[in-house]
Amino acid sequence: MRKIAGLLTGLACSTVMMPVAAFAQDNDQPEVETDDSVIIVTATRRAQDVQDIPVAVTAVSPVQLERQGVTNVTQISQVSPSFSTSNAQNTAGTNVLRIRGVGTTSNNIGFESAVGIFIDGAYQSRPGVALSEFVDIERVEVLRGPQGTLFGRNTSAGALNITTKRPDLDEFGGFVNASYGNFDLYSMQGAVNVPIVEGTLAARVTGAYRKRDGFVTVVNETGVIGDSNELDQFLIRGQLGFENDAGLRVRLIGDYSEINGNCCAPVELLQSGLETGGVFGLAGLGATGGNFQPIVNANAFDNGAAEDILDARVASQSFVPTNALDQWGVTAEIEFPISDSADIIYIGSYRQFNAASTSDSDFTALDLFNVGTQAGSQPNGTNIDTLTQELRIQGEAFGGSLEWMVGGYFSDESIDQIATSTLGSQWDQFIGALLLPSTGGAFGAAPLTLFSGGINPAGTSSSNRFTQDSTSWSLFTHNTLEVADGLKLTIGLRYSDESKDGGFDQIDSTPGACPAIVNNILGAPAAGAPGIPGALVPTILITACFPFAAPADLPGAAFLPLPRTFDTNFSDEELIYTGKVSYEFAAPINVYASFTHGYKSGGINLDATAAIGGGDPRFASEEVDAYELGFKGRFLDNAVTLNVAAFHEEFSNFQVLEFTGAQFETFNVPVAESTGLEIESVIRPDSNLTITGGLTYVEARYPSDCATASDALRVQNLCGNPLTNAPELVGILGANYTNDIGDNLSFFLNGQVRMESDRRTSTQPSTPPTTAADLGNTPLLPFDIQDGSVNVNLRAGIGDIDDAWGIELWATNLTNNTTRGVTFSTTLRSGSRSAFPQEPRMYGVTLRGQF
Repeated sequence: MRKIAGLLTGLACSTVMMPVAAFAQDNDQPEVETDDSVIIVTATRRAQDVQDIPVAVTAVSPVQLERQGVTNVTQISQVSPSFSTSNAQNTAGTNVLRIRGVGTTSNNIGFESAVGIFIDGAYQSRPGVALSEFVDIERVEVLRGPQGTLFGRNTSAGALNITTKRPDLDEFGGFVNASYGNFDLYSMQGAVNVPIVEGTLAARVTGAYRKRDGFVTVVNETGVIGDSNELDQFLIRGQLGFENDAGLRVRLIGDYSEINGNCCAPVELLQSGLETGGVFGLAGLGATGGNFQPIVNANAFDNGAAEDILDARVASQSFVPTNALDQWGVTAEIEFPISDSADIIYIGSYRQFNAASTSDSDFTALDLFNVGTQAGSQPNGTNIDTLTQELRIQGEAFGGSLEWMVGGYFSDESIDQIATSTLGSQWDQFIGALLLPSTGGAFGAAPLTLFSGGINPAGTSSSNRFTQDSTSWSLFTHNTLEVADGLKLTIGLRYSDESKDGGFDQIDSTPGACPAIVNNILGAPAAGAPGIPGALVPTILITACFPFAAPADLPGAAFLPLPRTFDTNFSDEELIYTGKVSYEFAAPINVYASFTHGYKSGGINLDATAAIGGGDPRFASEEVDAYELGFKGRFLDNAVTLNVAAFHEEFSNFQVLEFTGAQFETFNVPVAESTGLEIESVIRPDSNLTITGGLTYVEARYPSDCATASDALRVQNLCGNPLTNAPELVGILGANYTNDIGDNLSFFLNGQVRMESDRRTSTQPSTPPTTAADLGNTPLLPFDIQDGSVNVNLRAGIGDIDDAWGIELWATNLTNNTTRGVTFSTTLRSGSRSAFPQEPRMYGVTLRGQF
């Protein structure tokens, strides 16, 4: 462990820019002196000391990832206070990444993340594509704020730049790690590096396997039927690295991974009034109406009660939800010097991503509405094929005073998704329960069968296909000129062009009662079917023709809220730009000021409800103007590092996707803002102890004048409220102590505390208004606020002084803090609220070996 203590001291303790020796040098870069305080990053597409660049970036080493239990991109919040994440009902499509409180809330394959993800320089178009395990990682860089020119595609909030370890051309070696923990966790990681031609050609093979039981118990009327939120995944990655005396440097990377497991089931926090009022029992659906989890004083509308319920982690479902992902990809990196002061660099990638999922989407043990498979039918399936290519030429001029770069980028992506939705056997009985309070049961226990003339809606099903072909290309330049000693100006430009063709088609449908109900509403009821009372028409229509399962393009779809197929296109272009000025007072103290105009492409809402009522399924592009002031310094012989960034970001046409109870609606909020201050520090009292701290204060909000009276009421309802899952304060404090025991052993003690303030966990802050007079007067949504929380991670290890072996004990979320990521109004269950719980306490032991 002396190598870790010497080169990576303290890297495992916190989210700030940690000390590490020069990571990986591009061939055209000078050697950087090994120093505990030096962190080399490629946030500017060059290997540079992080303290020298006018960018707010958190660099995370593999040791830091391991000691804080970070296994994939969704857990980076444990090592970066400005980064957060949330997840809803499936692994592939509902992960939301946020930086400085800003992200793209989505359960829709047509939406791309506002936080761009780049692995070994290749853009990953969806967070679900980047869920593979972090193993054999060189570093993770969290670039905060819009990355306009260098990481120009869909980075309006920021970017993650992830770099895997290159093959070592000179030394044979490798490692193997094995872990066991609670929830029956098994984990294996390993890599082997083999020089084939010493100094010229080498191969590196990396693998990982992780399996863990779920932490949410799923129940129905018979008892426990399984677990949710479990893991079963593996990754294999192979690389070839090549270099020659002419300066040619090549890396070829191929990977394959799978993620399986039952995920994800929400916990109901608030019972429906139909349940508490005994209506479900009167309708023959049992006293609990399919809710068999313990309810602890839920109707008190108290967050403490919500935490008690979440802590039980019991979800009612008619079957356990499942997810299955597999993907493979290849990436090529080629670097070649074309002169003494310039290089040409090419990065190309191809990736094929496949995902399938099933879910009981009414989130109760009643058989009401199922997405994907039940009893042998085909699950939902998503396929994404992505090709990316980037070519850039970069170098120096005027004796090194000018660092210049020009390049071009191209990507081509195709999406093909099939979603099958079915109404269950208790659907009509459930609709009878919904109508019972207002009608006194006048239309019986099967109103849809009655109004359709005897057609039972059970089994109403549709298989909907969504496709999209998108092409993106851009030209960019990024240049830094030292105009005077210590004074540098940076100008970056990127012209970006986006084109998308997409649509919705129905490939199969079992219409059930829906067509007959539509005919009844249009004045032609089936024989023996009574006419539908006017007051009940909206309810009967939307429940008989539940949009996700209903046949498309029925008569009346032009003016009734019925699904309509569509085939449309979207195109846009934008000039992205940045300007920065930085000054080095006395090395190593730097200040900088920057302005960036960023951009995130609009697109097409790939959902069966997107064109309901003649709506336009497209949404506009998101733009951002960001201002930033920064300070970076090292003091007391590099014993103290202090970095500060103040920022203000103004978003226009901020993209939002929201589930309204019957459809996924997309809209653009005219204005959103993020303003705040970030402080990161590392203190090294001696060579054994490193103390680290990070504090982020951010007001990510919709300003009070975010919309006008002409905007939809749902948009106006957001004004004056914070963005979803954007706490104002997040702080991290950590410590890492290392020392030797005699001549043969070394040990470390590592601890970290992450604190965050309250945050809102749903899209809408209050019940959406139905009239303009309701604006500002609708009740707050219960359990919407997640109280502030404190998470503690601990790890201790002992091992051989040269890292030949080691054993570690660890725990994450030591105090078993109970939190939720997303809160929502339970589908079809009027008045009910549910939430997706976040990970509880995890603990275990890890064995390490190195050769």
